[in-house]
Amino acid sequence: MPRLTPFELVFAPVAEERFPKIRAALAAAGQDPTDRDAFLMTREAVLLLHELRPEEGVGEGMDQLAALAHHAYVLWDAGLSAVEIVPDQLAELLAGQPPAAEPGDAPGAYYAQFPERRIWARVIGNEPAEPLDGCFVHATRAGELRVLGIFGLHPERMGFSVVEAEGPRLSALAREDGSPLFSPTLPGGAAARLYSLAGGEELLELGWRTAAGAVQWTR
Repeated sequence: MPRLTPFELVFAPVAEERFPKIRAALAAAGQDPTDRDAFLMTREAVLLLHELRPEEGVGEGMDQLAALAHHAYVLWDAGLSAVEIVPDQLAELLAGQPPAAEPGDAPGAYYAQFPERRIWARVIGNEPAEPLDGCFVHATRAGELRVLGIFGLHPERMGFSVVEAEGPRLSALAREDGSPLFSPTLPGGAAARLYSLAGGEELLELGWRTAAGAVQWTR
């Protein structure tokens, strides 16, 4: 059976009640659905964030929660496209020669789901690295991509970590130490055929690479 996406786990129970009202509010104001400030100004979005916020609060994590809710809304508004990348596709996707892509080549928004426990990143300071489940991706009106990585998603864990990156595709992205993009930084990672994300710029590049294959991979 296919793995559930973060949208299905978190937002499916509330999407059909909340999201049409947000869509109506944005349409009435003539706002772009990808405009996060406009999204957060709607009453229904505020209510949704209040509902999702844990009782102990989220502190500095409020921006991450707002980003997650907005990505989920944009995904729903665009038709809930999902891109499932299998191991053979992953190796090609992360190879040294990146595919060319423009935001318009892919669905306006989608969730790209990667093979389990193959891509890792250190999300929080000196905390242990976490595996990437997938990422929400959508194009902005400015022609850039906005990518939200979902890390540490596990049925037995309450919650997960998120990291967002946004911008145009960088033409000469490289690591300071000269190692290849996405090459493993974990001990024993190469032998285990793992990959790593070394910073937000690599997460953004990963989003751009999924955009190149999203048309044929969309399910």
